[in-house]
Amino acid sequence: MSRRYSAFSLFANALNYNRKWPRVWRNPEPKASYDAIIVGGGGHGLATAYYLAKEHGYRNIAVLEKGWIGGGNTGRNTTIVRSNYLWTEASLLYEKSMKLWEGLSADLNYNVMFSQRGVYNLGHSLQDMRDIERRVAANQLNGIDAQVVSRQQLTKAIPGLNTAATARYPILGASLQPRAGVARHDAVAWGYARAADALGVDIIQQCEVTGFDMQAGQIRGVRTSRGDIAANKVAVVVAGHASVLAGYAGFRLPLESHPLQAFVSEPLKPVLDTVVMSNAVHGYISQSDKGELVVGAGIDSYIGYGQRGSFQTIEHALQAIIELFPAFSRVRMLRMWGGIVDVSPDACPIIGPTPVKGLYFNCGWGTGGFKATPGSGWVLAHTMAHDQAHELNAPFKLERFASGALIDEHGAAAVAH
Repeated sequence: MSRRYSAFSLFANALNYNRKWPRVWRNPEPKASYDAIIVGGGGHGLATAYYLAKEHGYRNIAVLEKGWIGGGNTGRNTTIVRSNYLWTEASLLYEKSMKLWEGLSADLNYNVMFSQRGVYNLGHSLQDMRDIERRVAANQLNGIDAQVVSRQQLTKAIPGLNTAATARYPILGASLQPRAGVARHDAVAWGYARAADALGVDIIQQCEVTGFDMQAGQIRGVRTSRGDIAANKVAVVVAGHASVLAGYAGFRLPLESHPLQAFVSEPLKPVLDTVVMSNAVHGYISQSDKGELVVGAGIDSYIGYGQRGSFQTIEHALQAIIELFPAFSRVRMLRMWGGIVDVSPDACPIIGPTPVKGLYFNCGWGTGGFKATPGSGWVLAHTMAHDQAHELNAPFKLERFASGALIDEHGAAAVAH
């Protein structure tokens, strides 16, 4: 009986083109004013709105997105989640995010497909291995799961990996974070959007911010393509274009915007049950639940807002993957894409207040933004609610670039991603 009903329900929904399905979130018109506005409808912005409503009792919140939800970098990344960064400030922030990831599907009542399949960072030289041992020790001191893995262990754990001593870049070992893994990027955006909407957050798409209303150094609202909207607290969370919006507010950010490319293969049967990353050959790879090999590259060297990138970067990444997994040379590529990343001088984010009172920025994540989505939103919501940084994001204030208190993660975590 239930099987017949399920078949009939599926057939009926197919005929009505899902018209009777409830919307995952509302599509409201913008109000004249809000208690808080989040500019940017990606994972970080939606997470900020969600935690601001859930943890701090805000109800009159708007998320403004110039395009559609999850259409920016949230949907243009390689979905890797890990927290094994070197410096204490960075590792604790990412570890907070990791702990939120571990309960996120239950918290949002939405399956974000978080898979803790482990992440390996390969070492190809004696210096690589010294750096790996240093980072693993630092992680362990901070309570983060990490271990050094030998070449023999890698050969057993990842059968397709080329661990031969005759390889062009011989693999000497690796670090492993067993709790790390991947998550479904668009599901993260959808889950946060639905949960935030249920708490009363207005999610307003096709609403581009074109300026700010400021009086006596205080934010009073935003100017948008759909009219002016008042608010005394505004957070800007727009990966790739943070410098543009900072310019609207009259100050500069120490950021460079670069294209970051990735691509996927045709679907295959399960061949890789973990994530493998290599800084020396600069490529990283995992396999999605659909069977596609998800391959990431480094940032393009030039600065720009284009989402294409250069072919030589893709070519270099493919060479790297074939070096690591020779059997994949016969696999056909299915599609490729590019995002825009803001890179700060120390490869760490800027999270906190700005020279304009009531205006907050969350930016500069470089290639590490997706993995930080829950933790980033959590600390920014705390900062907005209390007008004071949480201890986890206090080291990431904008002023550190003037004081010199940098958190230099460039290359420190074995790979920039």
